[in-house]
Amino acid sequence: MLVRMTALLCLFVAQLAWPAGLPDLIEKMRPGVVGVGTAYPPRQPNVRGDRVVYLGTGFVVGDGHQIVTNAHVIAVELDVNNNQTLAIFSGHGDQATAHVAQVLRRDDEHDLVLLEIQGSVLPVLQLGNSAAVREGQEIAFTGFPIGMALGLYPVTHRGIVSAIVPAAQPSADSSELNNLKITRMRSGFDAFQLDATAYPGNSGSPVFELATGSVVGVVNSVVVKETRETMLSSPSGITYAVPAKYIKALLDRP
Repeated sequence: MLVRMTALLCLFVAQLAWPAGLPDLIEKMRPGVVGVGTAYPPRQPNVRGDRVVYLGTGFVVGDGHQIVTNAHVIAVELDVNNNQTLAIFSGHGDQATAHVAQVLRRDDEHDLVLLEIQGSVLPVLQLGNSAAVREGQEIAFTGFPIGMALGLYPVTHRGIVSAIVPAAQPSADSSELNNLKITRMRSGFDAFQLDATAYPGNSGSPVFELATGSVVGVVNSVVVKETRETMLSSPSGITYAVPAKYIKALLDRP
């Protein structure tokens, strides 16, 4: 009886202690999470100004000058005649800073792109072992779910890895197939299905382990329950993420 009571007490204390560490972990992760968008230099853009377009989320890796995000996030046509460029937005709130970015490497098969900036080094997030991720594992991701309409204030969502599934989801009919989807079906790589709610703007958000803060994946798609227009009011709560091992391969590629 005493042993059972001791075990229950330890479990209760652990449940109390675990959430207490999450604010510290978020504070640690947040400086390495950045906004991804476009801007018009040379005037220093304000992240709430009309000279900035927000596209998604990214996070800092490598030597502090590299940023990972989804390849589909930067699928925009730049206004090169007026010097519009890709941009990374770092900092927090009114202290946000814009950095001109360029594409260093990309991996369309896994929906990843590596951007590079010049100047000051940004805080780097550490990559974890995505091959060790298990179903039921607790995770969180930090990003900008409704863009930067209210400023550069990242939001964290918590959940679990609910399944490890093929990256190319089944199609209702052949009209939904495209070259990229067929390539993913043939490659057979698995993605993490998350029981956690993501929104437009979360693409490129780092998925990290709660125990270590190590990044094990990148949010890249969300199941839409009704229509894209109702995603904010009727989220599905099902999100997919690309395993971090493909980030490592992209970093190591010459």
